[in-house]
Amino acid sequence: MSATIFVWIEQHDGQPVSASWEALGVARSLAAGGAVTALVFGDGAQTGAVAQAAFERGADAVIQAGDASLARYRFEPYVALLAALVQQRTPDVVLAAATVAGRELLAGAAADLDAPLLADVTELALDGGVLRAVRPVLGGNVLRAEVVVGDGPQFAALRPRAFPVPEPQAGRSGEVIAVAPALAPDAIPTQIERVETSGGQVSLTDASIVVAGGRGAGGAEGFAPLRALADVLGAALGASRAAVDAGWIAYEHQVGQTGKVVSPDLYIAVGISGAIQHQAGMRTAKVIVAINKDPDAPIFKLARFGIVGDLFEVVPALTEAFRQRLA
Repeated sequence: MSATIFVWIEQHDGQPVSASWEALGVARSLAAGGAVTALVFGDGAQTGAVAQAAFERGADAVIQAGDASLARYRFEPYVALLAALVQQRTPDVVLAAATVAGRELLAGAAADLDAPLLADVTELALDGGVLRAVRPVLGGNVLRAEVVVGDGPQFAALRPRAFPVPEPQAGRSGEVIAVAPALAPDAIPTQIERVETSGGQVSLTDASIVVAGGRGAGGAEGFAPLRALADVLGAALGASRAAVDAGWIAYEHQVGQTGKVVSPDLYIAVGISGAIQHQAGMRTAKVIVAINKDPDAPIFKLARFGIVGDLFEVVPALTEAFRQRLA
């Protein structure tokens, strides 16, 4: 049974989030001959190249809203536009990556339309027009909870790095449908005055390797050897809530139930005990390595490899070994 599927392509300053291509690939496989439409919101300078990239990744059509009011993600104008498009064009399924923005956007639009939403999906199928999804529940302790959704448009946010990224097909094209914003600028209650970013850092959400530190780091200075290891591996730097709450590292690095959910190929947990709240954000990593002085730390039960020792001795030794091996 064919289906019409919308996929929101998240982008920042004209750079698409790779997890959006994963969602587009899932849409292509679910459509079964139906139409896959990419939704590209931004200002005029941002949307053109992203639209072409969406065609090359599998979109049949692109609905493009290029307006200054959409230059950066804001909840109100994005939700209003997505809800209006879904109501007008009635797709069977709406997908997005389960990033902070993607989860918020789909939740807002689904609520406005009184439609069902599946969040943090790791497996997805369409059976007779009904979505069947697998997603982690109970803090990640149950990983194969199947949820079935039906009746009207169905929304699903897909966990980043849980699905393959489709290979681009150069020269592929399709129909571009230009639409206007759903809210006038003076009707948007929030304004963005400035955006500050930390340059030179690997995105936690997209990273294939994450080096994360916890209470065992002992302070902000304890993250210095972790940063050195992350730099050698080309990894993102993560942290437990305890380290963030202590002010040792910014919240943007927090992994866990109240932070970011990551699914890297390799997760190195340094000085992290492994509370269930932290496990909820990283337990789907393909390989987990734990470094901790406490041999009874819960993280060792989750790890494939464990090193019992002082991180200030173990991490520099690993960094030097990797530096030599990767040179």
